[in-house]
Amino acid sequence: MKKVYVLNGPNLNLLGTREPAVYGSKTLDDVKKLCQLAAKANGFSLDFRQSNHEGDLIDALHEAGRLQAQGKLAGVVLNAGAYTHTSVALHDAIKGTGVTLIELHISNVHARESFRHHSYISPAAKAVMAGFGVQGYALAIAGLAQLGDKK
Repeated sequence: MKKVYVLNGPNLNLLGTREPAVYGSKTLDDVKKLCQLAAKANGFSLDFRQSNHEGDLIDALHEAGRLQAQGKLAGVVLNAGAYTHTSVALHDAIKGTGVTLIELHISNVHARESFRHHSYISPAAKAVMAGFGVQGYALAIAGLAQLGDKK
């Protein structure tokens, strides 16, 4: 069974209390449970992580790239949070590893402040999902299943 990584960047540990009008009332724990169900439904095991530290996310992407090269990983769902708009290093890690990655945003970033309209992740991502709320995680995992085989 292939694995799927779901990586969450800075401040996503505050889901449920941070701007609920934008991000909803679900907590990161709720998101993890949603992802566990979606992974199982699509024939994957799940590795779910959150870090407020850019280097931790880069290390996880390097690890994911190695696993995908070994045929053990279907891909990555990455909600990079604010790093989406600032991190060339995350872009380089995705490109450098060649990992299949879906960029995810809970809100529709294009309907928000102009600084959120630019993504350093998008040019390196296989697909981008935004504006579906936390349900976007399940949709992104299903998308990874559609992109390749699960064996």
